[in-house]
Amino acid sequence: MKTIDIPVRNIGPVKIVSQEFTGEVYVPMATLETPLWPSTSRGARVSRATQGIKAVIVNDGMARSIVVDALTAEHAYAVMQDLQQRETEIAEVVSGVSNYARFKQLDYQIVGSLLYVRLLINSGDASGHNMVTAAADNLLRWLLDNYKQLKYVSISGNFCTDKKVSAVNAIAGRGKNVVAEILIPRQVCYKELRTLPEQIVDLHIKKNLLGSTIAGSLRSANAHFANMLLAVYLATGQDAANIVEGSQGIVHAEERAGDLYFSVTLSNLIVGTVGSGKDADFAKQNLATLGCTQSAEPGANARRLAVIIASTVLCGELSLLAAQTNPGELIRTHLKMERSKKNATSQLDSTCSSKINLGR
Repeated sequence: MKTIDIPVRNIGPVKIVSQEFTGEVYVPMATLETPLWPSTSRGARVSRATQGIKAVIVNDGMARSIVVDALTAEHAYAVMQDLQQRETEIAEVVSGVSNYARFKQLDYQIVGSLLYVRLLINSGDASGHNMVTAAADNLLRWLLDNYKQLKYVSISGNFCTDKKVSAVNAIAGRGKNVVAEILIPRQVCYKELRTLPEQIVDLHIKKNLLGSTIAGSLRSANAHFANMLLAVYLATGQDAANIVEGSQGIVHAEERAGDLYFSVTLSNLIVGTVGSGKDADFAKQNLATLGCTQSAEPGANARRLAVIIASTVLCGELSLLAAQTNPGELIRTHLKMERSKKNATSQLDSTCSSKINLGR
């Protein structure tokens, strides 16, 4: 078994106000990009100089799609109509795979004679990859038993969509849809970020909104959500490939009576506190540090983790945009911290090591 070491630093604390968690928390981030720690910590410092980052989970559900072949498009449509009347039965089929699986809804698409069924479930404290696949497998077998003329095509029809950028996930959600927001007084913005609210708003419009538009980004307008997501995902034993859809999110910024309103919306935050990867020693330790192992209520630990991660994304996003309003600040910081090993080492208040399995 081969492993690699990735340095971890606890940044913060981040001040958060939400239904899932209210207080201050240090957040472990595993990264080889040295400037990410002090940059995200700067955003955390802003959170403590305000009333905090307010975070809300708008939706919560894990998706998997199946695809079957009908005789004709008319036949596929008739099956879809019948399924819409049988959701009570379907809920029982889905819940049979786990004590924590809870049916939420089905969505449909018909392409020719193909019927795509997108299943959405609640998965408790698990991220839900295996749980929703098992539920989809049960549903698929039930479909083929009840509609004899249907033919199997795939347990995963890409209407989910798993670890790929898509419009459906951004609209319908896959994982937790979380919004984190903060109101920053003008004086705090200038003191901590060395910029002004109107400068950040202007840059956000010209970079995140217009720049992303001309680049052809798909329902995404942000500077670097993926950096913070990957760092916390690695530190807490998440499936790192989920940053593909997780980084598909939108920043919103506006000036309010001279102050800065700033928010991040993450439609596809796929995280869990139990399951594969979470039993590694470093993951258990970091999840405990975050307070994400305390609740006995199903789903509460994972929801707390989602709120903390979204708030951390806000901290890093805010700090980077602030830096980019000042010519030369970004590259000066990177060169200073990444080219000087001695200087980079001095930035660490405390480090540990995440071991990533490379297989045999």
